Amino acid sequence: MNPIIKNVLGFVLGAFGAVMLNGLIIRIGGSIIPPPPGTNLSTPEGIKAAMPLLEARHFLFPFIAHALGSLAGAFIGSMLSASYRLIIALVIGGLHMVGGVMMVMMVPAPTWFNILDLGMAYLPMAWLGWKIAESIRK
Repeated sequence: MNPIIKNVLGFVLGAFGAVMLNGLIIRIGGSIIPPPPGTNLSTPEGIKAAMPLLEARHFLFPFIAHALGSLAGAFIGSMLSASYRLIIALVIGGLHMVGGVMMVMMVPAPTWFNILDLGMAYLPMAWLGWKIAESIRK
């Protein structure tokens, strides 16, 4: 297969995988650690209203979703790409991080969570996804 097509396909499937896994973990997280009674976390407005009621444990699955989404997306992109694998992995993590920055701007989460999430869940995990893919490729 043409290397350019392989790279584009790796990027697209990796980015798609990151978003899909992120959404799946967020959905599952709400059933494992339910939100406080009477809250609606399905809209930014509902999250804003519920924020004073949320405990640290309620931020666990969003962090896991962001971290594993970036890791898996970067891994998929790195495994499927013919070249520029690190760049593709980091761009996937960076685009996933853009979504995180948009959430930080829309929803006032605690500062500790924003720092942890933006600092550790996206680019470092994308780098780790690339590293894992490279170790498998050898």
